[in-house]
Amino acid sequence: MRKTGRGHLRRDQDPPAAIAQWGWRFHHLGIPTTLPRPGEKHLAELKLYVAGFDTSPYGIEWMRFEPTCAVSDLVRTVPHIAFEVDDLEAALEGKEVLAEIASPSPGVRAAMINHEGAPVELIEFGNSRPSRKTRRPGPPNLPRRSKHKGRPSRRTRQR
Repeated sequence: MRKTGRGHLRRDQDPPAAIAQWGWRFHHLGIPTTLPRPGEKHLAELKLYVAGFDTSPYGIEWMRFEPTCAVSDLVRTVPHIAFEVDDLEAALEGKEVLAEIASPSPGVRAAMINHEGAPVELIEFGNSRPSRKTRRPGPPNLPRRSKHKGRPSRRTRQR
C-alpha cells in the first residue's frame, strides 16, 4: 500500500482517486516539445501546435508553443495528464486553477490545474458527447484472467 497526498491508503492495484472516487476518465497525456513533429496541426487562436492526438493509440499529444502563447511555464515545461469530467466547475472547486476556462474547440471546455507542481487538464464535452452516465455500454465485461494462462483470477473465482 502507498499513502496518497490526502492520507488515504491506495493499494498498488487500485486506480487513483480521480478515477475510482471522482469518476474522472483518462483523456490524454500532453507532452511539451520544442521540436516540430510530423503531422502537427497549428491552433492559431491558441498559438500552439499539436501532434499525435488523433493518431496515438495511447492518447499521447505533443504540444509545441509559440513564443507569445499565454500558457503557463508549468504547462510549457512539464507533461500533463488530462481527464474528462462531467461538470468542469465542480471538478475545479478547491483546486489551484492555472488559467480561466477556455474552449479549445467547439463543444469543448477545458482548464488546467496545478497539483503539487504537475499540471492536470480537466475537459468537459458539450451535449454532442454523452456523459459517462448516459453512454451506451461497450462490450460486456469479461472475467479477468490471472497470470496463469487459462485460469480466471482469484477475484473472478470469488464471484
